[in-house]
Amino acid sequence: MKVTTKGHTIIIKDTEGDITAFLEKINNQYNSFKEHNLILDITHDKSVDVKSIKIFSDLFKKHKKEKKSVVIVVENIDFNKVPQSIIVVPTQLEAHDLIEMDEIERDLGF
Repeated sequence: MKVTTKGHTIIIKDTEGDITAFLEKINNQYNSFKEHNLILDITHDKSVDVKSIKIFSDLFKKHKKEKKSVVIVVENIDFNKVPQSIIVVPTQLEAHDLIEMDEIERDLGF
């Protein structure tokens, strides 16, 4: 797991290719991440599918209560089959753009 901070966003990159262990590490260290927007980069794991993405739903709910954004970056997935409660994009640039839009909406009171 590689952690990088960029402004008000923390990028957490999975380096092992085990999505369950990756989520467990994030949950164990959640208190150090909860005040930041999160980009979870799991592009390294080529076996990721929609079913494995769904394990992040509790993290999304918990982070939304903190009024922060979470975006998962993964390639080669059917984005139409991902639940609407989980935000998934193919690149880190798109993840940053979505977080910026969320920040603007929160600033405006939406």
